[in-house]
Amino acid sequence: MARISRYPGTTTVILIMNMAIRMDSSALYRLMAWLSPSYPVGAFSYSHGLEWLVEDGSIRSCGSMIEWIEDILLRGSGRNDAILFACAWHAAAQPDMESLRDVRDHGNALTGSAERQLETHAQGRAFCDITRRTWTSPTLDRLLAGNRIPVPYPFAVAVASFDHDIALEPALGAYLHAFAANLISAGLRLVPLGQTDGQRAMIALEATIDDLTQEAQRLDLTHLGSSALIADMAAMKHETQYTRLFRT
Repeated sequence: MARISRYPGTTTVILIMNMAIRMDSSALYRLMAWLSPSYPVGAFSYSHGLEWLVEDGSIRSCGSMIEWIEDILLRGSGRNDAILFACAWHAAAQPDMESLRDVRDHGNALTGSAERQLETHAQGRAFCDITRRTWTSPTLDRLLAGNRIPVPYPFAVAVASFDHDIALEPALGAYLHAFAANLISAGLRLVPLGQTDGQRAMIALEATIDDLTQEAQRLDLTHLGSSALIADMAAMKHETQYTRLFRT
């Protein structure tokens, strides 16, 4: 898959498989802001069960950390987040809110443990609060008006991306990059590993993230599901872990 990037004026042109995807510089700026570690959603507080796996010895090296994150992306919550993101982006284009509510409810039903639910709901709530007060998101305003049903984090980012005319492919790719980067950051502190290992992990996961970005755009809610059972069990074990640095 050939890629060429160039910067004519204020427009970024990315050629992927001989097809040009144009992303206005303001759209790129918003993605970088929303998915930056400095955006106040508290992503740094969550390890997604990684903390338990480090304690029980399942993850003790850069290689085992990469394998675990890859499994999450291909078979677990990372894949579900990607599908949910794509479905939410498409549903935001519908004239009624029923499609969006359906996607939201599917996302909420897929939280396999109390801590996984905390992770996606707390970040989703924080993202909605700060984004609606600053960047604005009319669709999130309509969805949240008069009800307190929580929204999953990937759902919230996808809807805001649609509202700001950010194309699905770059928005989803950026979300998955941030998802993996946050887990790597947690691994660097827990294993522990060095910053060089962190970059090696990002390089190793590039193809997986790109493949998932392409695949998820073609899938619908019927493809949601997880076979990453050890990751789900790790999240449950973390709930009663004696010493914890992370909330999940």
